[in-house]
Amino acid sequence: MKIPIKVRTLASKAEISRSCLVSNFGRLRSLAQSGGARDIIAVVKANAYGHGVDRCAPWLAEAGARWLGVTSVAEGIAVRRLCPSPSILIMTALQAEEADDAIASRLTPTVWEPRHLEWLAAAAGQRAAALGSVPVHLEIDSGMSRQGAPATEGAIAAFLQALRRFPALELEGVFTHFAAPEELDAAQTAAQLVSFRRAVQQVTEAGFRPRFVHVGNSATLLAQRDLPALVQLAHGAGAEFLSRPGIALYGYSLPFSGGDAPPAAASLQPVLAWKTQIASLRRIDAGALVGYNGTFIAPRPMTIALLPIGYADGFSRKLSNRGHVLIRGQRAPIVGRVSMDLTTVDVQDIPGVAAGDEVVLIGGQGDENITADDLAHWAETISYEILCGVGARVERIAAP
Repeated sequence: MKIPIKVRTLASKAEISRSCLVSNFGRLRSLAQSGGARDIIAVVKANAYGHGVDRCAPWLAEAGARWLGVTSVAEGIAVRRLCPSPSILIMTALQAEEADDAIASRLTPTVWEPRHLEWLAAAAGQRAAALGSVPVHLEIDSGMSRQGAPATEGAIAAFLQALRRFPALELEGVFTHFAAPEELDAAQTAAQLVSFRRAVQQVTEAGFRPRFVHVGNSATLLAQRDLPALVQLAHGAGAEFLSRPGIALYGYSLPFSGGDAPPAAASLQPVLAWKTQIASLRRIDAGALVGYNGTFIAPRPMTIALLPIGYADGFSRKLSNRGHVLIRGQRAPIVGRVSMDLTTVDVQDIPGVAAGDEVVLIGGQGDENITADDLAHWAETISYEILCGVGARVERIAAP
C-alpha cells in the first residue's frame, strides 16, 4: 500500500491578495496608456514570481489582461489551460521539440536565430492553414549580451532573409530588454535605445511591418522617463507600443538610483504575505549555544521560539543571526543559523508569547511590517529572489 506524502508544511502559508494584484495591474496599465502605450504584457513567469501562477494568471485575465508573459513553452502550456483568451508571449527561446506544442497551444514564441524559424515552420505544416500565420516576436540584443539577435546590420539582415523563406510565420513583434532601467541616468540604457532604434528601422526598411514594439520592464514603466521616446519609436515603425511589467505587478520594484524614486512606485501594494506559527518555546541559560555550529551564544537567560520554516521553504540561510520576524506585533530577531526546516528566534522581550502564535515572515502585524525588500537587504539579494524562492511546500492561499 502506498502512503501519500504531503509536500507542504501546513503551518506555513503564503496569502496571495487578489485585490492587491488587480489594483497593481490597473495602476500599471493606466500608467502605460497615459504615456501613449497600447497596453501592457503582464509577466507571470517563474510561477508568477513565486506567487502562484494558477491563481494570478486567471485573476489578471479576468481583470482584462490581453497579454501574459512566461519564460518557457512548458509555462505557456500551463497558463493557456487556465487562460484561453490572452496572447501568451514565450520570453526565452524554444527548443526544436517544443515548436509543435507552442503552435498547438497558440503561444507566441520569441525568435532570433534562423533555426528557431525552421523549427516553427516545420511544426506549422498543415496546422498553419487552419490557424493562419504563426506570430513570432524578434528579440534584439541591444547591448545586454544575453539573448536576441545582435544589433548589427549583418545579423539582422541574415535573420530577415531567413524569415522571408517561411511565409507561414508572421513577424508580429520586435523587442529588446534594458539592463539597467532603474538607474535613472544610465548611459547603458541610452546606448541600448539608440541601438534598438536602428534595428527597428532596419526591420521596417526591409519591408516588414510588426504590429507591436515592446521594451522595458517595471522600472521603465514606473519611471516614465524613457516612455515617450519608446512610444515614438514604435509609432515611427507603424506599430503599437507595449510595456512589460513584472515585479511591479506583485508590489515591488528595484531601488531607483540617479534621482528620487518615482511616485508611482509608492502606490504599489505587496501581493504576498508569508506566515507560519510558533511550534514550541524553550528556556535557555546564558552561554547556551543555539543552532548549527553554535553561531549564537545566549548573552543572558532567554526564551527562544522554534519556527517550522527553513531554507527548504525558501527562507534564506543568509538570514541567520541578522533577520527578523513579527510576533504579537513586535520584531523578533533570528538567532542561530536558519536550517533546512527550522528557524529559532529570540522572544524574550515579547510578553505573553505562546506556542501556536502567528509569525509573519513577510507582511504586516500590528504597527510593524516586514517586506520582501527587508528580507532581501538582510540576505544581500533582491526582492525578486526572495519572492521567487518561496518554496513549493509553502501553501498558497487566496486572500481578498
